[in-house]
Amino acid sequence: MTYLDDPSFRTVIRSTPLVAVDLILTDRGRILLGQRSNRPAKGSWFVPGGRIRKDETIDASIERIAAAETQLHITAADVSLLGVYEHHYADNVFGEPGYGTHYVVLAYRAVLRPDADVQPDQQHGELRWWHFDEARTSPLVHANTRAYLSSTVMDS
Repeated sequence: MTYLDDPSFRTVIRSTPLVAVDLILTDRGRILLGQRSNRPAKGSWFVPGGRIRKDETIDASIERIAAAETQLHITAADVSLLGVYEHHYADNVFGEPGYGTHYVVLAYRAVLRPDADVQPDQQHGELRWWHFDEARTSPLVHANTRAYLSSTVMDS
C-alpha cells in the first residue's frame, strides 16, 4: 500500500474527509476505551480505530486496526455494523493551526469474551474497560465515543 508523505497528507486533511473504521468492543455492559496519545482527540478516551488505507479492504482494515491497537485477532465475521458517523475535530494530526480534521467513520461492534487479553499500542496511554453508564456521562470520554453509546443496540 502507498503512504502519503506529510505535505500530501496535509493537503488531503485540508481538502477532503478521511474514511475510518472504529471498533466498539464490548463485554457485558462495558466498552473498551483507550486514552489517546495523538491528535486529534489527544488525551480523551476513545474507541480503537483508524483510517482505511488506499487499496485496503474494509475487512482488512478491521483486522489491522484490531491487531495494532488491542493485540486481538478480530475479523469482519466477528463484527456487526453499528452505523456510519461523521467526526469533526478542530485540530489535526500535525498540530498545525488553521485546519481541522473530518472523518466519515464506519463503526463496527464486536462482543468480546470477558477474558479477552487486550494490550495497548503507542496511540493509547492505556486501555480500560468502562461501564456503559459511566462512559455515557464522563467528560473524559470523547463526545464521538459517547455518540456510539447512545445507540439502543448498546444496551444489549
